[in-house]
Formats: sequence, structure tokens, C-alpha cells
Amino acid sequence: MRIGVIGTGAIGGTIAALLDRVGHLVEVTARGAQLEAIRADGLRLDGGWGTHTARVAAAETLQTRPELAFLCTKAQDAAAAIRANADLLDGITVVVVQNGLAGLREAQQLLPGSDCVGALALYAASFLSPGRVSVTTTANTYLGAGDGPPPAAAVEAARILDAAMPAFAIDNFTGAQWTKLIVNQINALPAITGLSAQEVIGDRRLRAVLTASLQEATRIGYARGVRYGSIQGLDDRLLRVVARAPRWAAQGVPLLMRRRMGSTPNPGSTLQSIRRGQLTEIDYLNGAVVDEARAAGQDAPINAALTALVHEVEGTGAFLTPAEVAERMRPLVS
Repeated sequence: MRIGVIGTGAIGGTIAALLDRVGHLVEVTARGAQLEAIRADGLRLDGGWGTHTARVAAAETLQTRPELAFLCTKAQDAAAAIRANADLLDGITVVVVQNGLAGLREAQQLLPGSDCVGALALYAASFLSPGRVSVTTTANTYLGAGDGPPPAAAVEAARILDAAMPAFAIDNFTGAQWTKLIVNQINALPAITGLSAQEVIGDRRLRAVLTASLQEATRIGYARGVRYGSIQGLDDRLLRVVARAPRWAAQGVPLLMRRRMGSTPNPGSTLQSIRRGQLTEIDYLNGAVVDEARAAGQDAPINAALTALVHEVEGTGAFLTPAEVAERMRPLVS
């Protein structure tokens, strides 16, 4: 098939390289040094799913009409990317592979003539240098839309993607998005400290902050009427217990997350953006919890504070030590 991948960072680069490896005609969009590297030397993938160099067509926008497209930009860049490629996306299936809650809804509004479905990429990958992506943890990708069964477009897109990497169409995609939002609570603290996700969870002080933030996020989800989906060992039944559990017991969730990450250091997507000097999508992660709390007539002070700390590091370029984070968060976490 002719497949377009819009946004060729860690997640999009993995999808593009693996689809190329199984024989699809892949075209990607990229910018700057990443675009130059792909044009010169191909898109190089290594790590958990093996090594492959994809010789793919690349430009700042799609140049030919694909039969299927994957939108893999950061959440804050999605609307501009859709508008820049809208003529070639109209009328085809567009798979929105993004963190947060807003991406699929936004794509559906901007592309009313397309079948837009969501995807949750649970694998971890790092954008190491221009033209090179490394998969640090292999895992499934889940596709769907809404609260019910997956639409036909999601089933077909999952079938195509599954030939390249494990992919499944699921029921209750909205609930799965919320569960992924809970998993993504791990992103803020590495971005604030410069530590890997495993190091954050291994630090008792930071693990307490992480546990408090995910408990707060979980409770906000329930206040919004969410029925959490089942991914990465988390499901609605477990999260209902976690939301009410004492913190010493709820910290079992971060410890479960660390076991699933394996031993290869996982910086998380937010820290990767910080290291590249780019704006992060923290407003669509912890910031999304704050927005949803407001919609429920509640507050989410822990997630608000973490969002502010990430923005502080974005502005200063200086990471905080675990002790500094613990001290700054103490009034909210103790």
C-alpha cells in the first residue's frame, strides 16, 4: 500500500521503518536535520524489533496521496500538520497516534471527509539522532474510536499495521486513552529531573510524587464518568482500587510500570523533547488532567504543579534534583 507517516520522530519513525520493512510504499514528513538525514542515509531503526534502514520518500509535507496515513506528530503540532496535508488526507483512513485525549477529536473535526481512528502506541522508542530511532521496549499498539466496538476503519488499519508490529483493534478506545494517560504520568518527572523513568520510580521521594499524581489523575477520570480500558496490566477494576488506596499501597502501580519497561533506560517522550530544545506536550498529558478536573468542577493541584515544573525546565534548561522536586511538591504530596 501507499502509506503516509506524518511526523517521523520516535513513534512515527518506528511505524514508518517497520511498514517499509514488510514491503509497503512509505512516504514520511519531517523537518530540518531529521529530513536531511532521512533523505541522505535513510531512516535507521534498531532496538527491540531489530535493525532496518528504510529508504523512504521524505518531505516537509506529503507529496502523493496515500491509501492510509498515520499522524504521529506531538499533540501540539497536530492541527497544523493536518491542515498542511489536508488535501491528500481527505477521504482516506487517518490513524492518529498521539498521547493525551484531544488528538482524535481534533482530527475528526478538521477532516470530516476522512475515517479518523485513534492509536495508542505502548512501545517505547527514542529519537537518538537525526535519522535514527531505537526501540527500547516492545509492546502492542491499540486502535479504535469512541466507547463502543472499534469501527471498520480501525479494524482494517490494525490488520495492516499488525503485519509490521503487534497491533489490535479494541473496544472502549476512550477508556484505553484514559488508561494511557495514567501510564503517561511517568513522563513529567524524567523531564523535570533528567533521569530515566526507571530511575524516577526507583527513587523513593520521586515515586511518592508519581504515585500521588496518578492517584489524582485516576480520581479525575472517575469524576468524568470514565470506564478505564485494560492496557499494560492496568484496568478499571485495579484503578478503582488504586484511586482509593493509601499511597504506600498505590505505589505498586509505578513499580509494575518499571518492571514492564525492562532494563534499557527509558527517558520518556517529554524528556526527549527537553533534550532537543523543543517544547513538550506536557499540556496534553498532566495538563489534560487539569483541564478534565476543571470540567468536572474539581481541582488537580498535583498535576498542575508538575505541568508548571516541566514548563520551568523548558524555560531555564536546568533540571531539578530529586531533593528539590520533593521539597517543591511536599505541600501537595505529604
